[in-house]
Amino acid sequence: MFLSTFGLLFVAELGDKTQLMAMSLAHRYRALPVIVGSFAAFFVLNVLAVLLGGGLATLVPRPLLLAVAALLFIAFAWQSWRDVGDEEEAEMSRGRRFGAVLTSFLLIFLAELGDKTQLAMVALAARGEALLAVFLGGTAALWLVALLGIIFGRTLLTRIPARVVHRSAALLFALFGLLALAEAVRLVLA
Repeated sequence: MFLSTFGLLFVAELGDKTQLMAMSLAHRYRALPVIVGSFAAFFVLNVLAVLLGGGLATLVPRPLLLAVAALLFIAFAWQSWRDVGDEEEAEMSRGRRFGAVLTSFLLIFLAELGDKTQLAMVALAARGEALLAVFLGGTAALWLVALLGIIFGRTLLTRIPARVVHRSAALLFALFGLLALAEAVRLVLA
């Protein structure tokens, strides 16, 4: 069950918005705080998925979750676009206000809560067999994908001008925000 969970979630998360977000966070902050925040978010999410099985969706209405995620994505897009000028001053300012670990945790947590990979873990856990293997396989897969994104994100910054990367990240976050908001509206109107 460990290997099947690992394989399923690794492939599902590769190139997903969360990996792209980890890459973007790695441009803005040092790698270690992004790793700590991302890993903590995945750990908490996976515990929730395994322990609550299918019950998570009943605790948090999906439209509300999507609306909160959309606002966070749009706020981060605005901040990324605004802070392009002086990278060192912007990073220090962000570090005082939010902290790289907390920012990474919140963005990854909200992006993944109710995402396809978390729902896959809920479904695997709902079968009621090998819960520890499901948790460990899923967590290992998501951590590896995030780590690859963070490492690639740090490397990418040395090859592409920071201004281009941060403006692209801002547009990407805005797109995620608008998509999440559209999905929330669709669910409310359905």
